[in-house]
Amino acid sequence: MTEERPARAGGDVPIGRPPTVRREVLVKLLWIGVWLIFLGSPLDDLIGGAHSTDATAAGACGLAAFVGVYLALVFRNMGRPFSGRAVVGLLLLLAVLASVLAWTLGSAWLGLYVYLSVACGATLPPRAAYWAIPATTVLMYAVGTRSDEGEARGLILLTALIGFGMTGIRQLIHTTIELRKARATVAQLAANEERLRLARDLHDLLGHSLSLITLKSELAGRMLPGHPDKAAQQVADIEQVSRQALVDVREAVTGYRRPRLAVELAGSQVALTAAGVTAELPAEPDLAGVPEEAESALAWALREAVTNVVRHSGAERCLIQVARRQTLDGPVLELTVEDNGSGGSGKGPGNGLTGLTERLEKAGGTLEAGRTGPGFRLVARVPTAPAGDVGSGA
Repeated sequence: MTEERPARAGGDVPIGRPPTVRREVLVKLLWIGVWLIFLGSPLDDLIGGAHSTDATAAGACGLAAFVGVYLALVFRNMGRPFSGRAVVGLLLLLAVLASVLAWTLGSAWLGLYVYLSVACGATLPPRAAYWAIPATTVLMYAVGTRSDEGEARGLILLTALIGFGMTGIRQLIHTTIELRKARATVAQLAANEERLRLARDLHDLLGHSLSLITLKSELAGRMLPGHPDKAAQQVADIEQVSRQALVDVREAVTGYRRPRLAVELAGSQVALTAAGVTAELPAEPDLAGVPEEAESALAWALREAVTNVVRHSGAERCLIQVARRQTLDGPVLELTVEDNGSGGSGKGPGNGLTGLTERLEKAGGTLEAGRTGPGFRLVARVPTAPAGDVGSGA
């Protein structure tokens, strides 16, 4: 069920990804198949009875073969494409079918060259497509002059423009794929950097303490037989150093576990996009004068709100805003998360919202959450220092 969510939200399928579930396959097949409407002229020509029975049967078979090869070529190219030789062979087959049908059955079949141009733009490398599309246009005009030169002349611009337009779409898809890979690489590098920072901090925190504990343990062992009082002092020092090391480690871990609002905003963008929800997020917020505890509470509120949007709301759009407000109780930093979903079960606040309320109250903030029209809105506020006090050191 969750796999189909990206395809369901807004009816879109992520650009640059092969279809993974049945709904995505149907959406992409519909996107390709809708362009087959331009086959109306050949179908009208067959149904109109302008040809003999044998010619009509042969034309129907040829048209079916052309459409089958075209769909196989273009649809397969969106996932695991054919090899280079297979692509060239299928394009040549399309060119032969289009030429034979247009040559023998008339100008109504010249529209097949538009599909050949699209296939060239969608499947060939850009440099090869820049040659294949004009060649397709020239071939269309050469065949068309036999039956209706005016019709062929009118299709020159259409055949070329649609083919080159498809090359642009293909470049957009490739760029999207590269950006997605780059984003994954950046996330991996960030995780590796965080591990290295954690390793450095733990080394700096524990290296000196553990070395001192080892040294004093050795001294205590040497003093124990003849100087038990001095050995006891060393043991007391060991206890004091170990307790301080434990405090330092707890403080470091607490700092790592404390969420940051900027980090949560970036994570929210990724989570909402992955769930197929259109996200509108602010730029990096101004956190001057916001206590760390208050920022952490606001980050927790954002995480909980986005989690509810992704899991329970069924929303297609989510708006996130972070702004400074002046209230009767003083200046505050306000976080608003609003979606157009169902708002969940409607059975009252759950454990998540209850915990958020307690966390925000501990930081001196407030929480408001409830249905608003067709969706759900959460507003969290935390106090900030007045503008004149920021950076004053007071």
